[in-house]
Amino acid sequence: MRKIQGLIAATFGTFHEDGSIDLDGIAPMIDKLIADGVKGVFVCGTNGEGPNLTMEERMAVAERYVTLAKGKLFVFVHVGHTSVAESQRLASHAEEIGADAISAVAAFYFKPVDVENLADSMAQIAAAAPNTPFYYYHIPALTGVGMDMVKFLQFGEKRIPTLAGIKYTAATIHEYQACLAYGNNKFDVLYGYDELLLPALAVGAKGAVGSTYNFAAPLYIRVMESFGQGNIVEAQRTQLLLVNMVREMARFSPIPSQRAIMDIIGHPLGRTRLPLVPLTLEEKELLASRLEEIGFLQALEEMKRTTQKI
Repeated sequence: MRKIQGLIAATFGTFHEDGSIDLDGIAPMIDKLIADGVKGVFVCGTNGEGPNLTMEERMAVAERYVTLAKGKLFVFVHVGHTSVAESQRLASHAEEIGADAISAVAAFYFKPVDVENLADSMAQIAAAAPNTPFYYYHIPALTGVGMDMVKFLQFGEKRIPTLAGIKYTAATIHEYQACLAYGNNKFDVLYGYDELLLPALAVGAKGAVGSTYNFAAPLYIRVMESFGQGNIVEAQRTQLLLVNMVREMARFSPIPSQRAIMDIIGHPLGRTRLPLVPLTLEEKELLASRLEEIGFLQALEEMKRTTQKI
């Protein structure tokens, strides 16, 4: 199975001011991400507010991304749901429209009781898209399902014929490394914490999925390139800038603050849906001021100018 190298942006939802889906806002996002050097998109996940959308909305968003981005970007469609049956419906639809891969979180209301139970649940979902690579979406901070991922691969490779890997969104770098090494590097394990990209590279990461790649991809690509060239000091310097950006962003609610940054750099996404609440004007101004003070906005603009010249 193909292993992805580079950055996958976990795209944000695009909404009208009344909260309805803005499908026309997807094309500008795709153009921006391609220009920024991103290799793919992960749609209808956490940042896309997938759990906050209806089934029909999720299908419409997925279809628009596949229609506009396939062949230009690798398109992951998140099909996770509290209901396995609904996940199967989303998975089947994703395969029908030609998604490059599907991914699903664990059920987060009635949770799996052990790793074998988790693998069986994922197997049922993946079976609804028998010709599409499947990635388990490991994000215990949100699902509350924090099981041994090496054991998941052991069960999963026997139960899920299409298992391609894991979207690993956890800070346990040691387990992430063990997943990478499992089965002589058999699976594609994509790292999911942007602020730990450099440590993940150090243990073997080649691909990563993240939310801040929507607006800061050129700087993360610099981290990856610097690391690959053996320029560890430059990689550390750039990663620290990005860590400081995340620290400033974390003063506020994560998704609304990132959407505010998109607005600050000239790519407004519309309102979020309740219970998510947009930053107030004062909060957004404070965030912009802090990002300027740490040098993030200037560094991002300089990277974009440099990239455009090349």
